[in-house]
Amino acid sequence: MPANTKYELKLGAATREAFGKTLAELGRENPNIVVGDADLTKSTMTTFFAKEFPDRLFECGIAEANMVAIGAGLAMAGKIPFVSSFSAFVMTKGFEQLRCLVAYPNVNLKVVGTHSGISIGEDGPSQMSMEDLALACALPNFTVLCPADEVSTKWAVRWAAAHHGPVFIRTGRPQAPAIYEAGAQFEIGKAVELVAGTDVTLVATGLLTAEAIKASDLLAAEGVSARVLDIHTIKPLDEEALARAARETGALVVAEEHLVDSGLGARVAQALARTVPAPVEFVGLTKFAESGSPDQLLDVYGLRAPNLVEAGRKALARKK
Repeated sequence: MPANTKYELKLGAATREAFGKTLAELGRENPNIVVGDADLTKSTMTTFFAKEFPDRLFECGIAEANMVAIGAGLAMAGKIPFVSSFSAFVMTKGFEQLRCLVAYPNVNLKVVGTHSGISIGEDGPSQMSMEDLALACALPNFTVLCPADEVSTKWAVRWAAAHHGPVFIRTGRPQAPAIYEAGAQFEIGKAVELVAGTDVTLVATGLLTAEAIKASDLLAAEGVSARVLDIHTIKPLDEEALARAARETGALVVAEEHLVDSGLGARVAQALARTVPAPVEFVGLTKFAESGSPDQLLDVYGLRAPNLVEAGRKALARKK
């Protein structure tokens, strides 16, 4: 049984900031990189790109559907466009264009949603995105990424730029705990096992990955060996790692800052139904959140390590 993990989690940069800075780096490296934004450059952090390449930044105003359409056109013209807005805006207001102009013709557009989940905080429920991963995964041809920290976000943005095809990347507003060291290696569709474990597996993505690491420590103190998987790629999903976890630990918990009815948990359950069925508990959202600070909201809506621990206990109790 592990006493605790090797991680000493400290706050790093927000994933939206990592996106913005990496985008500027890519702009220096490749003149075909262009950017569309919807009157939110300072929030989405595309401002880093705009300051260096103002002639390659297309300010579309508060018109996300039009921004997606412009981005699709730029991609068809041979550019490598990134379009960005709050996840709640780009995925809902732009969904028809994402479906008809990007997914169906398999256009080389990169879509980055920022301020995802409820950790956007005081801006309130109208700007919180709790269904963006479900919408993105519903689009054929899309790769869907949800990095946990600064390092994995930088990798995701660079991978998206090099990949030919539509990509959605989910990023957040608050500073994210630093999980990975610079130079860490990732592979599309391959989960990262952050903590070894034999009794239960904590499957997490995005901001909840750090909470899963903390929960593993808390469970270790109870004599429970909890494996932690970081699912940075929501689609394609690492079904092999999930099946192995089901075989080797016999129970799983899925944790996400997203609606449990349609997000990572639903995809994990679907995958296990095809491979190795096992008890699964779900930590996520079931309703719209109120306005409050990010910390208050994560506490109130049960997206903290103790909530994962309780779910872990329930999953363990269901093991045969």
